[in-house]
Amino acid sequence: MSQQPRRRPSKPYRRPQKDPVRILAFEALRAVDERDAYANLVLPPLLRKAREGGDFDARDAALATELVYGSLRRQGTYDAIIAQCVDRPLREVDPPVLDVLTLGAHQLLGTRIPTHAAVSASVELARVVLGDGRAKFVNAVLRKIAAHDLDGWLERVAPEYDEDPEDHLGIVHAHPRWIVSALWDALGGGRAGIEDLLEADNERPEVTLVARPGRSTAEELLAVVGEDSALPGRWSPYAVRLAEGGEPGALDPVREGRAGVQDEGSQLVALALANAPVEGPDRAWLDGCAGPGGKAALLAALAAQRGAALLASEKQPHRARLVARALEGNPGPYAVIAADGTRPAWQPAAFDRVLVDVPCTGLGALRRRPEARWRRRPEDLDGFAPLQRELLRQALAAVRVGGVVGYATCSPHPAETRAVVDDVLKGRGGEPVQVEWVDARPLMPGVPALGDGPDVQLWPHLHGTDAMYLALLRRTG
Repeated sequence: MSQQPRRRPSKPYRRPQKDPVRILAFEALRAVDERDAYANLVLPPLLRKAREGGDFDARDAALATELVYGSLRRQGTYDAIIAQCVDRPLREVDPPVLDVLTLGAHQLLGTRIPTHAAVSASVELARVVLGDGRAKFVNAVLRKIAAHDLDGWLERVAPEYDEDPEDHLGIVHAHPRWIVSALWDALGGGRAGIEDLLEADNERPEVTLVARPGRSTAEELLAVVGEDSALPGRWSPYAVRLAEGGEPGALDPVREGRAGVQDEGSQLVALALANAPVEGPDRAWLDGCAGPGGKAALLAALAAQRGAALLASEKQPHRARLVARALEGNPGPYAVIAADGTRPAWQPAAFDRVLVDVPCTGLGALRRRPEARWRRRPEDLDGFAPLQRELLRQALAAVRVGGVVGYATCSPHPAETRAVVDDVLKGRGGEPVQVEWVDARPLMPGVPALGDGPDVQLWPHLHGTDAMYLALLRRTG
């Protein structure tokens, strides 16, 4: 009688281990994907809730932040690598599975987390949020990814620079090809400059504070934060940089509205408009696209010191409320209204200074909104173009003869900067406007590499700011 083979005892079922840090990071990525949310708006409340629940300490928050932002910045690169390790097109991989794979790829290729820990933590996350079946798929893919480091993978998935420069740079530096091409056109020059710019886009930006004139000073902010945790701004006399990020909302001057969080490039734009020479009186200022209120708050404080009044206008009522909150406590006269800058609620030639920081693709702030690079499309430029031109036309109509208009945008794309100004001044789509350029470069004293003028383009890799553009125009007729 033959003996039956002995069955190997099955392993007892083990509950997946919940990792609050990685679960939070996964939830943030899902919100970005499902709701078209921005990570800088989604992540802070998730972190706050986790800290209030006692699950998180500062190190946990730092790791969760790195996982979210790192995964989003490098998404295109990780997609190219993951595509080499799965047996189907990426579009056929369920988005939640792809999010777990991206988080795992970032831990393997973009952090110092040991390989075994990165794989096991990602598989445990998959078991919690996806189930055991798909966790096996995640495990198999991540083990393939772990076979090479990032440089090794880039050699495999990126074309040679000489064969296709834009595609090579796009995969190596995690930018869509069309954005690489547009940034390169705007920047000019050779390979070194564009690589420096793309690398700067992938760096975590500093948190920069602005001391609102007449209500606070940079010296006060440095004292409140502490010299070990803060540095003076590079260019703006009102700027303070937080060395370790920190929580600016916990600082008394910020909580009281005497200071705020504002990129130094935005400060420079507001200061340049405020300091541009005007002919005649200087009593009425307009911020025609004021939301969410950072530039308006700085302009209102500067206007108050000169006895001028600021009107801050914002089309969207909820953003107008943000502007009103930012201006609370300003000592000088000001008003906030919800109005469409293309259909002015004010009389023509009513203002001495006008700023229009127009809606745009936001390609100048990819450091802060890394998901925007994957969300934007070339056709978005056409969507913004008519609005940008009409806002500038109405701004020029709103300023009196001898007054100055500042056209600003957080994009270096040529189609959103000089092309808009040139079209308006030449009367394309409207009547020609009688203006003269004001050289913006002397109005940013000490700032290097501002180009040939008269307009100014700031750059993350050259100035440490967002890629803000500014053209200053004086009305002559």
